Amino acid sequence: MDILTAPLQHDFMIRAIVAATLIGLICSIVGVYVVLRNMSFIGDGLAHASFAGIVIAYLLKMDLYVGGLIFTILTALGIGAVSKRSEVSLDTTIGVFFTAAFALGVALMSRVRTYVVDLQDFLFGNILAIDRNDLIIIATLAAVVLIVIAALYKELLFSSFDPVSAGASGVPVDLLNYVLLVILAVTIIVSLQAAGIILVASLLVTPAATAYQLTNRFGPMMVISACVGVGAGVVGLYLSYYLNVASGASIVLVATACFFLAMALSPKRRSLLTALLDARRTAARVR
Repeated sequence: MDILTAPLQHDFMIRAIVAATLIGLICSIVGVYVVLRNMSFIGDGLAHASFAGIVIAYLLKMDLYVGGLIFTILTALGIGAVSKRSEVSLDTTIGVFFTAAFALGVALMSRVRTYVVDLQDFLFGNILAIDRNDLIIIATLAAVVLIVIAALYKELLFSSFDPVSAGASGVPVDLLNYVLLVILAVTIIVSLQAAGIILVASLLVTPAATAYQLTNRFGPMMVISACVGVGAGVVGLYLSYYLNVASGASIVLVATACFFLAMALSPKRRSLLTALLDARRTAARVR
């Protein structure tokens, strides 16, 4: 029991575990839509784009995460608008926007000689530095994301699996796509302090990809993804505490381990192996 209770003697660990639980929950739920819609690249793109907003906020003496949120939402909406109204593919549009935004952040930062903010906290995250105010912000934004998803559950589900039929049925598919992009931007900003710009895309994709290995049903997929996201956050924090490694990286590695374990136990993989074995037996009998 000491292994479980020792980290809880520190207030920073308790705050980090609460934050990891909230972040793991919303990332994994939003991530299901990201995986099903083949939007995995956009999570990484928006995370990198947020860097420009953070630097601009620093120059304007604003709250860094507010600046990052505004810029990330604008980038997400820009990606949606350009990919919708041009012949450029979504992946190409994401690549253009996020590289330009990240380059803008680097260019602006290079002009500031007295840059005192620790850049590594934004690149790799620092969940152990979360304070009470950060927890309130994370909890508030997480609640907003979950409420929006719950309110639009059926519409988002329909448009994710069959956007053509959804549009024909009167579902505002284009508007839902923009709403999902904004939700994704908010989720990324909430997760930056936990995993940082470099690793945040993994929190979005890996739990959902793990769930996808185990089921084809949307409801169970969302539940499994949430369990993996929250579990990886808590277990990763414990491992980082005892192994003295970076918390964000530890959380992502635990989630990745869950993904490979799910691949090994996947009913889909077993069905494929069974089919191959049956084919071999049939071929042997014919011979």
